[in-house]
Amino acid sequence: LTNDQQATRVATSAATDHVRWAPVATFVVVACALAWLIVLPAWISGEGLQHPLIGVMLTAMMVTPAVSMVVTMLIWRAPSSERLRFLGIWPLRPAPRIILMLVIGLLVPVVVVGVAVLLSGALGLVSLDLVGLSGYHATLAQSVPPGTVLPPAGVLLAAQLVSIPIGALTNSVFAAGEELGWRGWLLPSLRPLGTWPALLITGVVWGLWHSPVILLGYNFGRPDLLGVALMVGGCIAWGILFGWLRLRSGSVWPAVLAHGSLNAVGALVFLLIAAGAVPDMGIVGPLGVVSWAVLAVVAVILAVAGQFRRQPPLAPERTR
Repeated sequence: LTNDQQATRVATSAATDHVRWAPVATFVVVACALAWLIVLPAWISGEGLQHPLIGVMLTAMMVTPAVSMVVTMLIWRAPSSERLRFLGIWPLRPAPRIILMLVIGLLVPVVVVGVAVLLSGALGLVSLDLVGLSGYHATLAQSVPPGTVLPPAGVLLAAQLVSIPIGALTNSVFAAGEELGWRGWLLPSLRPLGTWPALLITGVVWGLWHSPVILLGYNFGRPDLLGVALMVGGCIAWGILFGWLRLRSGSVWPAVLAHGSLNAVGALVFLLIAAGAVPDMGIVGPLGVVSWAVLAVVAVILAVAGQFRRQPPLAPERTR
């Protein structure tokens, strides 16, 4: 084979019969190393999540999977004519299927998180106040100057819920930095292992990649290996859904929008809790155990319906 033909096989590994482990290892190492490098100032200073630039660090960290993907494809000389198709960036067809998957990607995270919060309340895992909205009232009282006249809390809450699609689109800008790496490059690169191994391994890598901030107490308030384990579990659970969107549509964009939607609705439990309640995010949060259970039901439904068997080619061989 010529160098160009060998490069084509690297770029189209999802269409071959085995995984190209050298590019996969390069991608994982670069992504994780960049994540640690970006958050390193918070560790060195000892300020952790109180570091004044932690927000900038978290945003920059979300770009590292996409940067790693670019570095990996340059090192292994993936031909430019196949990159967009392999990553699921282009072409956007068939259009009806892509549009349907985008709608599903927007709505399903909202439904899953909402069901998880309500289920947590029903099981007594968190104290909710769906009528008086006492927790929401308390949050409003702390966030506005005394004497400020506000609309009824119910109206404000409804406005926030209605604005979730806008928040999903906004968050998708940053979520694309992750999804181009995880579902754009890594998942199809691992697909020769089989759909389920590829989904599970991608979820594990995605979860471990969060370690620099999880070990600072981000997401769960557990700066230890239990926190990392919770993140891995959450990423596996959500990764199955995001991966299905990617594989079923042949496009990365439904997964990007789903990731943005998840980030937009992630704080829902704080809008519905009773005043004084402190939710355990490792249990009732969007990445917590209750959400795993809800997502497991979704995954079983998709599997029984044969949805994981219906996958368009992600990167067919070029015509020689």
